[in-house]
Amino acid sequence: MRERNRLAAQVEAVRALERELADALGYAEMADEEGDEASLDEARGQLKALKDRAARAELEALLSGEADGNDAYMEINSGAGGTESNDWANILLRMYSRWAQAHGMTVEFVEETPGEQAGVKSVTLIIKGPNAYGWLKTEAGVHRLVRISPFDSSARRHTSFASVWVYPVVDDTIEIDINPADVRTDTYRASGAGGQHVNKTDSAVRLTHIPTNIVVACQNQRSQHQNRDQAWKMLKARLYELELEKREAAQAAIEEQKTDIGWGHQIRSYVLQPYQMVKDLRTDVETSDTQGVLDGDLDAFMGASLAQRVGATRDSSMDA
Repeated sequence: MRERNRLAAQVEAVRALERELADALGYAEMADEEGDEASLDEARGQLKALKDRAARAELEALLSGEADGNDAYMEINSGAGGTESNDWANILLRMYSRWAQAHGMTVEFVEETPGEQAGVKSVTLIIKGPNAYGWLKTEAGVHRLVRISPFDSSARRHTSFASVWVYPVVDDTIEIDINPADVRTDTYRASGAGGQHVNKTDSAVRLTHIPTNIVVACQNQRSQHQNRDQAWKMLKARLYELELEKREAAQAAIEEQKTDIGWGHQIRSYVLQPYQMVKDLRTDVETSDTQGVLDGDLDAFMGASLAQRVGATRDSSMDA
């Protein structure tokens, strides 16, 4: 039923585009006949907006993976470099939050470990919205920043790294069997904001799945019971993502990218000095609008990476 509703929504979206296109073309013809330049400009604007919507709909048609329609967990971890990398992780947090909000999605914090002086060492989010995982899975990997450091009194140029990891929120209808004996549970005192109760009790929960060495943590809820429940959901999601990776050869490179947050593993470079450029190293998509990208304008990068992944999967299927 859920699949039927998803397909029905996609068909209706196409029909809506067709209706609006016919209306806009009719409006443009009428304005042209009357020599109304103001109305013609308005019609051009409508047609451009329709073109952008059609392009996004075309990309969303590629989101046919098993979990693409699910909400997504996103982990951001700073690399080596202390305050510089912590600040870069925080910039990425803001970038993805703005992207999500611009697309009508919601962002919820699950766990956050603040940096000692600035930024964050690590943060885990749940991003909820249509096809959240399908879009965000293309962002998994190491992100590299080059800039004049605001923390360096000598104003020297610094290179910082942070990793992004994305996995789908598991639907309740998907059963994941986990042997409790394979999971180690640790409780600890939460850090950062959260109120006196959260900070003064061992309410935070960390789960370690021993066979796979997957670790998840949750500290955003008031009680240890609530955090434990959320952590188990996250662990199931991680194990589900691991299974998806085994079934999808195109996913295999993502896990490898997470092994080292540093040189040689980055998927995208953000250069603010000595010139302005953001370049995706997988697709060669680049832009000089660095501020726009850091404000959440990521669709061009996500679209190119998604198209590349789908193409690689189709090619491997044909070869098989």
